[in-house]
Amino acid sequence: MKFAKAGMAILALGLVPFVNPAQAAGGKTLEDVKARGALNCTGHDGSYLGFAEVDDKGAWKGMDIDLCRAVATAVFGDPAKLKIIPISWAQRWPSLQSGDVDIIIKASGATLSRDTELGLQFSNSYYLGTTKVMAHKKLNLASLKDADGGTICIPAGTSQEPQVAAYASKLGIKLEPVIIEKTEELEQAYFSGRCDLYAQWGPTLAIARIAKGKVEDHVILPDVLDVEPEVMIMRQGDDNWVDIANWTLSTLLFAEQSGITSQNVDQIRDNPPSPQIAKFLGKTPGMGKGLGLSDDWSYNVIKKVGNYAEIFDRNLGKDSPYKMERDLTNLWNAGGVLYPMVID
Repeated sequence: MKFAKAGMAILALGLVPFVNPAQAAGGKTLEDVKARGALNCTGHDGSYLGFAEVDDKGAWKGMDIDLCRAVATAVFGDPAKLKIIPISWAQRWPSLQSGDVDIIIKASGATLSRDTELGLQFSNSYYLGTTKVMAHKKLNLASLKDADGGTICIPAGTSQEPQVAAYASKLGIKLEPVIIEKTEELEQAYFSGRCDLYAQWGPTLAIARIAKGKVEDHVILPDVLDVEPEVMIMRQGDDNWVDIANWTLSTLLFAEQSGITSQNVDQIRDNPPSPQIAKFLGKTPGMGKGLGLSDDWSYNVIKKVGNYAEIFDRNLGKDSPYKMERDLTNLWNAGGVLYPMVID
């Protein structure tokens, strides 16, 4: 009787009693994706080397593309059930809001205006990058402060535009912006000498300099204009879809942290070293129901796409043409800032 009265008091106060989250599994985006039979994810309108590019056989590859494959695998168990839709930087938000794409994985940062004005939701960060500036070495610039009056190439429709303006104002210098949307055209403008400077996400500058074979002719200045967490972006109002994005990322990071790779995942699944790993790989139930996914979804992601280190290494790191270091985009126990959420 006392319990019943307490329950009535809770309802009278307008409070919601605890509900098993498994009862609320599934969301509209997940339902739409399943009904369509494929995930619609973002590509790039051209090549964004290391993150979204097309190889000589016409196949998409890159860090962002593999993250799209990971989400598709989480939903369907098959990375091929994915449609990559090439879009520009400016097209990202309208494409998401209209439903043309289900998720944006396109080197996109989490910002206040994107959250509060555009109605977007973000995953945890999958890459922490800095905004930097590259300059022609012959200009003999020690830092951006020495570039007063110069021209600077900036990608249109990105957060780099306000970042450059704010940093130039802070330094008390004037820069003439050259705003170009397509990455190939932007880089052509810089490397041809139309611009003195090129402002971009740090990894993109490093890759462009290597890809052009111009490492000795260009210098990346020491200035750090801003630090931007790159995230997966979804429409507001579907928390289940945000959960799926976050747990897909956590799966990649947890597998790396636990030493689970696409090569050894079957062996570990057959003989899991702990109840946590058994649940993680679908040997025992509980990994999928609360998300509206199968219990072996994380096993499928690691088996068919790989863990975070495998994805990074083949697209940006030691197994790629770019040989980039992980730096901050490393696990917390290896000097970086990335970490998985707890699987319990």
